[in-house]
Amino acid sequence: MLWQYVTPGIPDELFERLPGIPLSKREVRLLLISSLRMEAKSVLWDIGAGTGTIPIEIALLCPQTQIVAVERDPEVANLIRRNCDRFNVTNVKVIEGNAPDCLAEIKPLPHRVCFEGGRTVKEILTAVWQLLQPSGRVVATAGNLESLYALSEGFAELQARNIEVVQSSINRLETRGINQTFAAIDPMFILSGEKI
Repeated sequence: MLWQYVTPGIPDELFERLPGIPLSKREVRLLLISSLRMEAKSVLWDIGAGTGTIPIEIALLCPQTQIVAVERDPEVANLIRRNCDRFNVTNVKVIEGNAPDCLAEIKPLPHRVCFEGGRTVKEILTAVWQLLQPSGRVVATAGNLESLYALSEGFAELQARNIEVVQSSINRLETRGINQTFAAIDPMFILSGEKI
């Protein structure tokens, strides 16, 4: 078994990767997972699931949760499936589709949603909010000021409650030549809010 522990924090190198496909780094992943505030039996959608790190970590932590990983690229969707197989995860369903267009077709409706920032963050947030179950929670990331602004504005317009914004500033010790130095890991903002 690749990960025998009951705590999250699977090392990044244990996941199969494809060149150019994003992976939520372990430390950032831990912040995202804690922001989701998962319950034992719920439905999570991960939109733009990339390598599948978040669905896999949550599937291991919450084996009774139904997880939907949405990915537009068929090759990347297959990567998520392979990573699920690597970790013997059976409660992740991979949907190939382009958000926000494909979201209305996905069932069951989510209690929790996570997605990473991009050009259409506000559109995705608005579409997700309409489908989110009452008292549901959305967690989104922003790697630039434009995404941060769009998400902040979106949460405000949707009248989300319990809005939280966290800026991750994580460094890992790396060896570069003969020196050891700290390197920044995915500096970003993590925004979350709940539906009334």
